Amino acid sequence: MVLGKSLNTHYTPQERARLHAIAEASIRHGFESGRPLRADLSTEPDKLREHRASFVTLQERGLLRGCIGALEAYQPLAQDVADHAFAAAFQDPRFPPLRPEELDALDIKISVLSPPEPLPAADTDSLLRALRPGVDGLILQDGQYKATFLPSVWEQLPDARDFIAALKRKAGLPPDYESPTMRAWRYTTEEF
Repeated sequence: MVLGKSLNTHYTPQERARLHAIAEASIRHGFESGRPLRADLSTEPDKLREHRASFVTLQERGLLRGCIGALEAYQPLAQDVADHAFAAAFQDPRFPPLRPEELDALDIKISVLSPPEPLPAADTDSLLRALRPGVDGLILQDGQYKATFLPSVWEQLPDARDFIAALKRKAGLPPDYESPTMRAWRYTTEEF
């Protein structure tokens, strides 16, 4: 099942609200304990107990305030969201830890990822042919260099060449870098 931005039917409004509540509760728990919330999976709906990968993005007055996630599923979604909300608030190395007075102005966005699928990446032209602008998140890797952009980044970088070049820079590579050893994967998200 493709979970692109145009498909909003995978999680019900109640499941989405529950994930938001978990994310906020985990941040509040972090202020009190210095640790993420441990989700009580026995009380969560089936879909929130499935192993899924997620990213939690925090914005304050429209500006990025933290974003942490995983590219591959390794734990139940409810716990994944709790862990990443805590990490986005307190452990994103780009920002100081969140302060309690910032919480009320915070927008919390949750992205649930589909499993990544490989794409041709030896050269930019083959990657451009396979990539679906506005739909795909992209992971690029060559050796130790690795980075991803969620599909929402297309809003800031709508040109596919610019999107790829910026992702290469994020990975620590030159924007025009090409290599037969480069690998790429695409994924979609359901964001709410």
